[in-house]
Amino acid sequence: MSTSSPITVAHGGGIGPEIMDACLHVIKEAGARIEIGEKVYLRGNTAGIDPVRPCVSYHPFVKTKHPVMNVVIVRENEEDCYAGMEYQLSDTVMECLKIITRLRSERIVRYAFEYALQHNRKKVTCFTKDNIMKMTDGLFHKIFDEIGADYPSIEKEHWIVDIGAAKMADTPEAFDMIVMPNLYGDILSDVAAQIAGSVGLAGSANIGSQCAMFEVIHRSAPRRANQNLANPSGLLLGGVLMLVHLNQPDVAERVHNAWLCAMEDGIHTYDIFKEGASKQKVGTKEFGEAVAARLGKTPHTLKAVHYSAASPKKESAAALLGRVLDHGIEIVKTETLRSFDAATGYTLAQGQ
Repeated sequence: MSTSSPITVAHGGGIGPEIMDACLHVIKEAGARIEIGEKVYLRGNTAGIDPVRPCVSYHPFVKTKHPVMNVVIVRENEEDCYAGMEYQLSDTVMECLKIITRLRSERIVRYAFEYALQHNRKKVTCFTKDNIMKMTDGLFHKIFDEIGADYPSIEKEHWIVDIGAAKMADTPEAFDMIVMPNLYGDILSDVAAQIAGSVGLAGSANIGSQCAMFEVIHRSAPRRANQNLANPSGLLLGGVLMLVHLNQPDVAERVHNAWLCAMEDGIHTYDIFKEGASKQKVGTKEFGEAVAARLGKTPHTLKAVHYSAASPKKESAAALLGRVLDHGIEIVKTETLRSFDAATGYTLAQGQ
């Protein structure tokens, strides 16, 4: 059994404190090996963080037009149009620069393929607009093809983002994993969560080279604050991703399967409650208690989840260089890169 891992809890505003309390109750009851440190709210574009958003249908217990949807979206989260390079050229003309680098594109694309291997995903799809942005999106597509060649067991494909988005909205079961630059990923991850059933059901993992952050994809919903109404599912599933990241697959499995049992038993918050399909409308706190009461159980209709411990992977020279750059060090000896790549392993799920 591994030692406890320190985590920081950011309750946030609006419905944040309510859903966080419900989620912490569940994962503590599940036996999570964690130590909660100082409560700070730290938001921002921390270098090297890559979001992962699983979007899964929970048909027939949550209404959706896509009952077999199960898509993971991996998105770069540091550059592209979000690099913060905006300029006012005149009183009537503004400019925003789109930044795509080989280093960070390689990192996010390789992460997507490694995630696919670890989680038994069969296909990785790349979305770009390289028919128009031939240099920036063209580079991202080129790197996808280069790195994809290292993973012969995984099917690879590329879609132009506009028609790919249309296909995802209409036939999401055509996709397994999608990797894309920042802006497209930001938009389409929310779209994917909504068509799966609700943005309130999607958790998000932001995996960096030195740190990681787990959150919901929705906003703080101040209109619903302090009413014991909000659905904590998205944050709880973000917590499941955190437990997998901390290499506690046993606890992640207990929590996720208990949540599936609650969903299957028709214990629903107001946002997904539907007469005929749901059995009991509950508040935030009560939903957390219902999940905790089902720890150790597995669902009957929904597919039970199983998480396994991460296997060691070797870190490439490019990945090490990215970690060094994140810390502001400008010069690295090539001998260091070569020896690290050849002799040192790391665990993907631990982000070391």
